[in-house]
Amino acid sequence: MHPEDYQKYDATGLAELIRRREVSQSEVFDAAVAAIETLNPSLHAVVRTRFDKAKHECDQVLESAVFAGVPTLSKDLLMALAGEPLAFGSASLSAWCPKEDSLLIRRVREAGLVVMGQTATPELGLMGITEPKAFPHPHNPCRKGYSPGGSSGGAAAAVASGMVPIALAGDGGGSIRIPASYCGLFGFKPSRGRVPLAPAHGEVWQGAVIEHAITRSVRDSAALLEQINGMAPSGPYPVPRETGYVAALSSSAKPLRIAVSMGSFLSHGLGAQISADIKIAVEKSAKALTELGHEVEWCDPPVDGEALADSYLTLYLGHLAADLQWVSQQTGVPVHRLAIEPSTRAIGRLGAKLSARDYELAKRYWHTASEQMSRFHQRYDALVLPVAADTAPAIGELYPSAARERLMSLLAVPGVPSLALKAGMLKRLAVDALSRTPFTQLANLTGQPAMSVPFHVAANGLPVGVQVVGRLGEDKQLLQLAAAMEQHDDWQCQVRQTSSQAQPSL
Repeated sequence: MHPEDYQKYDATGLAELIRRREVSQSEVFDAAVAAIETLNPSLHAVVRTRFDKAKHECDQVLESAVFAGVPTLSKDLLMALAGEPLAFGSASLSAWCPKEDSLLIRRVREAGLVVMGQTATPELGLMGITEPKAFPHPHNPCRKGYSPGGSSGGAAAAVASGMVPIALAGDGGGSIRIPASYCGLFGFKPSRGRVPLAPAHGEVWQGAVIEHAITRSVRDSAALLEQINGMAPSGPYPVPRETGYVAALSSSAKPLRIAVSMGSFLSHGLGAQISADIKIAVEKSAKALTELGHEVEWCDPPVDGEALADSYLTLYLGHLAADLQWVSQQTGVPVHRLAIEPSTRAIGRLGAKLSARDYELAKRYWHTASEQMSRFHQRYDALVLPVAADTAPAIGELYPSAARERLMSLLAVPGVPSLALKAGMLKRLAVDALSRTPFTQLANLTGQPAMSVPFHVAANGLPVGVQVVGRLGEDKQLLQLAAAMEQHDDWQCQVRQTSSQAQPSL
């Protein structure tokens, strides 16, 4: 199978070709290897490959499996492969290997996907860009020199370039939706607890983190979620395994009542400047949804964006401090000697000075926001708003400058972290971290399903995704809406599949 033919299909389409014996699993595998070896030297999406092990695993996959041996990539964060490196994007963990597979990886393999390697992520998944000092920085395949976003930036670059049709990804504050938007892909964040993080974790970031994938078709996202959803025996949330995600795509959707917002309720106070192209994308999506028969109204939810940002950043700081202690335990290196980036060290020091009271108060706001959104969804089935305030930034544009890193190093002075928090450092961090992407954290804090749909290409040639947030637990309804939007002329994804027999149009 020639790489160009391989790149024409989504994962479901490749699996169908394998089952019909039009191509073999080995041919698809070899095409993926060729694509990765050809494209990755310039894009840096993949931080390490495991072709020999993957080939052995591919040979064991039954053609009857849902994905029948289709190649994928996992993220270099949380997604453990037993006995293989998992660096979390950090030099501090470059030699660390987990002892057992994550439950997600086990379920992915049972579904017939073959993990070819691991994709780039920022250190400890902390940024909305993927520029770790320990690894080369991935480029956006849509325009060289620009970021594919983060923290699942490597996954998005790999899918957008055609290395693999589907790549595993995680989302703790927009880390699936932001890269999907920047790279013109479909990115779906399931409801809280839908996908387990066991056995290493019950929950990450108080349940804000959820894992799934970045894809080039809605049906691939639905098919994967059907295979990986459902709580672990040790899971903190009673979310039973469900079916029907794929079936929902072809069933008739009832007209929905959909709110549309430019997101000013979230960006207010963070200095976000929404570009003209973002506004165009949101307006196009509102028009398209009306044409699809839905009732569309412009309306903002009653959520306090500044309080939400403060809450998110407080938990972010506290968890980073705990994560660095975990890294120290795993490596045997004291926290103050870990090989971590200056910004990571500085934020960790701030987190270590947070009081239990401040942490708990921040967490309580999550419930406040959840209650507000629950009441909002009594009137509206879904909310449309931006993913980001602008298209993808240039590489290096958003990473802390050398001067800012030197300033952060002052946090090593005893007493300075506490003084910095009292002086409003958290507000400054919120502006720095969230001014470009203040719209995605809401769904992580409330646990709602949310997605980025590719609905516009900006004047500079970079894609623009539009975010759609659904009612908590209504993942099927949101995927069903995505499938309808996928058929609209404004859908800009690279691969569009409308039936199991159709070859995708590029």
